[in-house]
Amino acid sequence: MKLERFVAVLVARNREFIRDRSALTWNIMFPVMIVFGFSFAFSGQPLDKYKISIYSNQPDVEASSFGFSRLKYTKFIMADNVDKAILKVKRHQLDMFVDVVSRKYWINDSSPNGYVLERVMGSFDDFDFDKATVSGREIRYVEWLMPGVLAMNMMFSALFGVGYVIVRYRKSSVLKRLKATPVSAFEFLSAQIVSRLWLIMLVTIFVYFGTDVFVDFSMNGNYFDLFVVFMLGAFCLISLGLMVAARITSEEMANGLLNMISWPMMFLSGVWFSLEGTHPLMQQLSLVFPLTHICESVRAIMIDGVGLMDVSDHLLILVFMSIIFLGLGSYFFRWDD
Repeated sequence: MKLERFVAVLVARNREFIRDRSALTWNIMFPVMIVFGFSFAFSGQPLDKYKISIYSNQPDVEASSFGFSRLKYTKFIMADNVDKAILKVKRHQLDMFVDVVSRKYWINDSSPNGYVLERVMGSFDDFDFDKATVSGREIRYVEWLMPGVLAMNMMFSALFGVGYVIVRYRKSSVLKRLKATPVSAFEFLSAQIVSRLWLIMLVTIFVYFGTDVFVDFSMNGNYFDLFVVFMLGAFCLISLGLMVAARITSEEMANGLLNMISWPMMFLSGVWFSLEGTHPLMQQLSLVFPLTHICESVRAIMIDGVGLMDVSDHLLILVFMSIIFLGLGSYFFRWDD
């Protein structure tokens, strides 16, 4: 690899993107509009709906088997992890958590819903549990949504900014002309990856801090950890786009494939809503998408304040996916049709 050729291709791709004012503006304005729209839509009082989670060490037990589950206007959810359920009570995502194994229940001492439920649930004969309390500020929906919006914007920018562009180069014979130059395939692909990576990170940083000025969402973790997750996630998504564009010559075909990948990923990766309570098959399916691991890692850092070691399982999966996507994309890449 010769540095001069790599830099020449990198600069050319950067100039092409920056001169495309419409694409640059859309990459910045789209996530901002989504955040402001949802912030306004959910700025009022939450719906009058109670949520109670129940933990039991018997996997076949359902919430309906408990007498107190007859309470109306309340959604009962079976929990599979005590610590996670208590954390959700702390965040006000659950109004009450009942552990039938230890015979205890948890409420948030600053939650009006928890206070009401405690009084109502006490009227049931089978609700003989010891009380425990937790404290914590309520997480607004816009704060929960923000990591998903940033990750989704990265996904579209990575997939279409690399995959679609390379196919366009191939169709317009740009790659055929580059093949006749000393530029190697490795130099060309590396320049495309680096160019898109720094542009995605620049836009993401701008959107993050620009939106924070108006929305003022919480950030309980470390900014360096957040930067690492975004870098690794962007690299994984860029590699996926490169794999899609390795041999395709039709822009229509590329557009269809990229949409077929991006839209299911957007709706099944927990961008807009939590997958908790959905069918287990859907939850397992979501794990095959890189966007799921990006969203989970970013939310854990921003909302829960965890470190990189706490999300290392997601990061290792992203590294593994990146190697697979990049390896397949490089192996099947061709200059012309």
